[in-house]
Amino acid sequence: MTVYEAIKSMRELTKKGQPFSFKFMSYSIERQECHGIVEVSNARLRKRNTTANTKYADILEDYLDLDTNMPKRFYHPALMEFNGLKLTLR
Repeated sequence: MTVYEAIKSMRELTKKGQPFSFKFMSYSIERQECHGIVEVSNARLRKRNTTANTKYADILEDYLDLDTNMPKRFYHPALMEFNGLKLTLR
């Protein structure tokens, strides 16, 4: 499964109100820091940012961690796993 197929599936599950799990490599462009792999057990996507809010909106995905009720985001290329399936970029 590709990263983009996984994101499409995440959007479909979110529309149905169904949570999903995923893993991604953390990264902050502003701080140029990585803190390793982030595992999210239960999440749903949130409304996407527009380019007016951030210049990286086209590669960022906003989500809600349902276990902590915290809004967060990840970069598409950093997505590694979706519902237990390893992902590729193409």
